[in-house]
Amino acid sequence: MSYKKFTKDVGILSLTQVIAALSGIITLPIITKLLGVENYGIWIQLLVTLGLVSSIAIINLPYTLVRFLPGEKNKEEIQDGIWSVFIMVFVILIVISALLIFFSGVISLFLGCTQNFVLILSLIIIFECLNQIFYNTFRAFQEIKKYCFFTISQTIGQAVLILSAIILGYGLLGAVLSLLLIRIIIFLIAGAMVIKKVGVKIPKFLRIKEYLSFCLPLIPADTSSWIIQSSDKYFIGLFLGTIFVGYYAPAYTLGSFIAFFIMPLGFLLPATLSKHYDENKIDEVKVYLKYSLKYFLMIAIPAFFGLSALSRPLLSTFSTPEIAQHSYLVVPLVALGMLLSGIYAITNQIIILKKKTKISGAIWIVAAFLNFGLNFIFVPLFGILGAALTTLLAYAIITVLNWRYSFKELKFDIDWQFILKSLFASLLMALFVFWLKPVGLYKNIYAIISGVLIYGILIFSLRGFSKQEFQLFKNITKNS
Repeated sequence: MSYKKFTKDVGILSLTQVIAALSGIITLPIITKLLGVENYGIWIQLLVTLGLVSSIAIINLPYTLVRFLPGEKNKEEIQDGIWSVFIMVFVILIVISALLIFFSGVISLFLGCTQNFVLILSLIIIFECLNQIFYNTFRAFQEIKKYCFFTISQTIGQAVLILSAIILGYGLLGAVLSLLLIRIIIFLIAGAMVIKKVGVKIPKFLRIKEYLSFCLPLIPADTSSWIIQSSDKYFIGLFLGTIFVGYYAPAYTLGSFIAFFIMPLGFLLPATLSKHYDENKIDEVKVYLKYSLKYFLMIAIPAFFGLSALSRPLLSTFSTPEIAQHSYLVVPLVALGMLLSGIYAITNQIIILKKKTKISGAIWIVAAFLNFGLNFIFVPLFGILGAALTTLLAYAIITVLNWRYSFKELKFDIDWQFILKSLFASLLMALFVFWLKPVGLYKNIYAIISGVLIYGILIFSLRGFSKQEFQLFKNITKNS
C-alpha cells in the first residue's frame, strides 16, 4: 500500500468515524432528555451486554478472513473460508441466543428491564455478529468504501429510527427495536453484495482448524479489553443503581471521543506494516510508526485538553444539566485513558509484526484483573469517579508495559520536541476555551472552532512540523 493510498484510506475511515461520533451525539440527548436518565442507564447496559455477548459469540472468527483471504487467489478457497466461518458463527449464535432466552428472567432482573428487552437483544446479537462476517470480508479485499458505506448507513439509520420511534411514542422499546431493524436491513444488503462477489457454496471447512488455532488465543485479550472498557457500567449499576449508569455513560462517551482518532490507523496499519516488514523494508515500517504516532498525538493531545475544558458545558448541551453536574469530572479521566490507548494501538503493531501476540494477551489480562478488582473498591468509595479512575489506571499499565516490550523488539524515532510543543499549545488553547464558559449549542461550537484555530496557529508558530514534513504530507495527500 502506497503512502497516497494509505493516507486516502485513513481520510475515508476518519470521516466515517466522525459521522459515527456525530450519530452517537445525536442519540444521546434524544434518550436522556426524552426518556430520562434511568431509561438511558438501561439502554447503556443493554448495549454493553450486546458488546460482551457479541465478542464472545464470534470468537474472532470473522477477523481470520482479514488475515487469510487477502493473498488467496483460489475462488473455491475464498468461498469455503467465508461460508465455513459463517456456519460456525451461526451455530454458536443459535446456542447463545437460546441460553439468553432461557435465562431472560434472571438477566432482565440484573439489567433492571423487562424480559422483552432481553428477547429482542438475543435477535440483535445474531444479526450483529453475522454482519461482522460481511464487514470483514470487505476489509479482507480492501474494499474500504463498502465498509465505510455500511458503517455510516448503520449509524445514521439507527439514529433516524431511534428518533422516529421515540417521537411516535414507542419509548425505549421502540429504540431497542430500531437496533434490530437496522441490522436486519444491513444484513440483507451486505449479504447480497458478498454473494454477488464470491457466490454461495456449502463449505467443506478445509481450513477451519487453522482459523481456530489463529483466533482462539485472542479471546482472553478481547474479553479483558471488554472488562476494562465496559464492566464499569455493571459495577455502577450494581453498587449505585441504573440512574448513576445514566450519569456516567454520557461522560464516558464524550471522553471516548479521542478513540475515534486512532481507529483508522488501527484499521489500516496491520496490513500495511506487515507487507513492508515481510519485504524486509524496516526503514519504511519505522517511518509509518513515527508519523502515525505523531499525527495521532497532534490531534489527540489538544482533544484531551479541549474535552477537559469543555466537559461540563458539552454535557449540559448534549445531555442534561443534572448529568453534567454529576459526571463532568469523569470526562478528563476517560479522555486521558483513551489517549494512552491510542499510543498503545500504534506501538502494539510491533508486537503484531513479531507475531508475539501472547505478550499483548498477557498485558491485557493483568490490566483486566487489576481493573476488575479496583472497581470493587473504588466504585463504592468514590462513585462514578472511581470507575473512571480504574479505567485510566488500566490503560496506563497497558501502555507502559506494551511500550517496554515493543521497543525491545523494534525502536522508531519519537519527536519529543513536537510533543512538548503540542502540550504547551493545547494548554493555552484549553485556558482560552475554559475562560469563554460557553452555554448552549452555538457557543460550544464557537468555542470548539476557536480552540482549533488557536491550537493550529500556536503549533505552526512553534514550528511543530519541519518543511520536509510539510512537503512529505503534501506529497502523500496529493490527488487524494
